[in-house]
Amino acid sequence: MQSIEVEITTGREAVVHDLSDAAQKFLADCGATDGLLHVWVPHATAGLAVIETGAGSDDDLLSAIDDLLPRDDRWRHQHGTPGHGRDHVVPGFLPPYATLPVLDGRPALGTWQSICLVDTNVDNPVRKVRFSYLSG
Repeated sequence: MQSIEVEITTGREAVVHDLSDAAQKFLADCGATDGLLHVWVPHATAGLAVIETGAGSDDDLLSAIDDLLPRDDRWRHQHGTPGHGRDHVVPGFLPPYATLPVLDGRPALGTWQSICLVDTNVDNPVRKVRFSYLSG
């Protein structure tokens, strides 16, 4: 298995950050052919999604999170910015991992799919993401 950890600057606003180019670069650097790509976010307040980006779906996802998990004072887990407790619930809905097939050195994504880091935690502007490749 080959594995690296990269830092992603997400900033101080909720974001859907496309990791697809970084994943492809990692696979190319590995000389990947066929196998599995595992993506892991070692944080208690971020998750991963495989979705379309750039056509509004990423903003729709953030809006849906806000609707489902409002940033208010209902959360028992309270530290950081107001409503931060909800950020700790996000990985229950958007897991911090994804595993994708790799075919001919590329993630086997659909036409409009991207691998995305979803970070609603405005208290931590830098995240780590681990890419691991297991040859088939």
